[in-house]
Amino acid sequence: MIFDTETEEKIIACDPDKIERIILNLLSNAIKFTPSKGYIYVNIYDGQDKTIISVKDTGIGIKEDMKNLIFQRFIQVDKSTSRNREGSGIGLSLVKSLVELHNGKIDLITSIGNGSEFIIELPNTQVKTVNTNPENLQESKNNKNLELINLELSDIYF
Repeated sequence: MIFDTETEEKIIACDPDKIERIILNLLSNAIKFTPSKGYIYVNIYDGQDKTIISVKDTGIGIKEDMKNLIFQRFIQVDKSTSRNREGSGIGLSLVKSLVELHNGKIDLITSIGNGSEFIIELPNTQVKTVNTNPENLQESKNNKNLELINLELSDIYF
């Protein structure tokens, strides 16, 4: 897994828990559908009016006729009882909904055998700052993050 960013810090108006859930879901899918010697790239680009997040893998890819369907609830690319991956089929539907709630959009570039790239665009919206003490929130945030990571990655067996 390779993480890269154009900028070290970008502050935009968003729900950080929802953004984390979006990223964890995309990473979970990338891990499930990328062979053990494959790569997963996470990039963040700072646009003038938007922030772009890309999660790209060298996995199995998605058939062209499934590209628009995978964002629908309960849709799975492989519905057979012998499939190798777990999941309910609501992950990408939830991801799309959460992105849209942030007034953003999500696109998919994919082809069979060449992996997939999910591209999220979020507006660079700003809000008035709220005076909070990050030190008081850090411990509970760490516990919450661990619970969320365990939940999002629960269908991956190592």
